[in-house]
Amino acid sequence: MTQRFVLHPVTPQLRLIKQAAQLLRDGAVIAYPTDSSYALGCRLGDADALKLLRHLRGVDDKHHLTLVCADLTELGKYARVDNVAFRMLKLGTPGPYTFILEGTREVPKRLLHPKRATLGLRMPDHPVVQALLQELGEPILSTTLIPPGSDHPLNDPDEIALQMPKSLAAILDAGQTPEAATTVIDLTGDTPEVLRVGNGALARLGLSE
Repeated sequence: MTQRFVLHPVTPQLRLIKQAAQLLRDGAVIAYPTDSSYALGCRLGDADALKLLRHLRGVDDKHHLTLVCADLTELGKYARVDNVAFRMLKLGTPGPYTFILEGTREVPKRLLHPKRATLGLRMPDHPVVQALLQELGEPILSTTLIPPGSDHPLNDPDEIALQMPKSLAAILDAGQTPEAATTVIDLTGDTPEVLRVGNGALARLGLSE
């Protein structure tokens, strides 16, 4: 049975944040709000939770997963970041952007793209996510909440409750979020490559539309 925690979108209740963090520690997959759409998340390093996350999203190991981090210090721990990438990360964080970077040895191989050894990194600008990351003390392994067979991310907790199976442990309901997914930028090459234009404006990163 999926639990539903109704959270204030600006000042989320610490009691509920603590409960959500404990669910993640216990191996659960949860749905939580971001500054784009809602996302699915589980604990980094939990192999069983990772399998469930991919099942709920309907993707295989070739789909880039994202580490949602609290700050740039964490981003640098899990990804190789040169000066060009770091400048762009500073421009886009916190915000609705996902950056594709080469993973470091800190990242379990099963989380990386099997051919490229890359992963997505993100730092959302949303009080609920920030509170959850602070309580958890580590990044959340995440993916945009798009149901299998759909192309559209979910941004409404009521729709999430209707469409997602009961194996989803909890919905952190902070109301509706923007419907668009993140803007995705690949920083593994010599120049940034825009893979998807979403909720984050390219102009903020100094890129052209």
